[in-house]
Amino acid sequence: MHKSTKTYGHHEGLSCVFRQPNADHSHCSLLHGYALSFRFEFGCNELDERNWVVDFGGLKELKQWLKDSFDHKTVLDTADPKKGLIEALVPEGIAEVVYFDGVGCEKFAEHALKKADEIVQRITGGRCYCISCEVSEHGANSAIFLREDFD
Repeated sequence: MHKSTKTYGHHEGLSCVFRQPNADHSHCSLLHGYALSFRFEFGCNELDERNWVVDFGGLKELKQWLKDSFDHKTVLDTADPKKGLIEALVPEGIAEVVYFDGVGCEKFAEHALKKADEIVQRITGGRCYCISCEVSEHGANSAIFLREDFD
């Protein structure tokens, strides 16, 4: 197997705010933010005609999805019982809200891996796939989701 990696947000960060509504015992239930970074690991059994796993220049759609989902966004869990309070900020021009089924680094890694896998399989005709996605809040905390967790 051949592998390659691609990172987004390490230098500029993808600044977002979110809260974890099910973390009642923790300050993580409050709105808080991080400059997230994403590290993807891609794999294939056969390299392309340039001897590459994946053409990183072809991943513009993934980069745009990350920006649309996390860059200066308020990310809410679709099941957050307080989402109406936060949604009220949108018409006032105070927040842009994005929804996911689950929030936090662990869930962001899962969502991003699935999106990256969908994109890279499409652009390589199924030759390449996403092996893992690591999401970092900062230098001390990260979470990793592996392809084998959803195959």
